[in-house]
Amino acid sequence: MDARFTRGKSPLLERALGRPRTEGPVWRALFGKEADKLEQANDDDKTYYVIEKEPLVNTYISVPKENSTLNCAAFTAGLVEAVLTASGFPAKVTAHWHKGTTLMIKFEEAVIARDKSLEGR
Repeated sequence: MDARFTRGKSPLLERALGRPRTEGPVWRALFGKEADKLEQANDDDKTYYVIEKEPLVNTYISVPKENSTLNCAAFTAGLVEAVLTASGFPAKVTAHWHKGTTLMIKFEEAVIARDKSLEGR
């Protein structure tokens, strides 16, 4: 894999941050399918949501009733955060219960600034 990045691209996102994708080779290699949905926050250009109705990780884990708020997809959030950060797109990724499981990706301001500076090229 080429370690250079052009136009703010990441192996996970496969294109500029203006419209990230979740059907790329990394996502497919990890989960065997595309994500159910990808959205960008209306009020924050740093925040994206990857929505999975039934995450693969949650399929194979039984959670006791007393821990019903536990979302095992937090493990997935850690994987996504690690791939993004290692690819030069530092972000914080958290897992939430919403429409299934939603991974909230908040990119650092420097990533957004870099993407905007490259738009005019």
